[in-house]
Amino acid sequence: MFGFSKVKKAFHIPTRREREEAFLAGAKDRYDLEYRMRQIERGQISF
Repeated sequence: MFGFSKVKKAFHIPTRREREEAFLAGAKDRYDLEYRMRQIERGQISF
């Protein structure tokens, strides 16, 4: 079982929400975060 969980994690495909959160987590400051949030809301970023 231990080996299977490692293999499962290695082939994990991130969900849309996980990709969005990673994108937002890369913001440098509050203004960058707000800008990125607006991009997601407007559909300017495709995940």
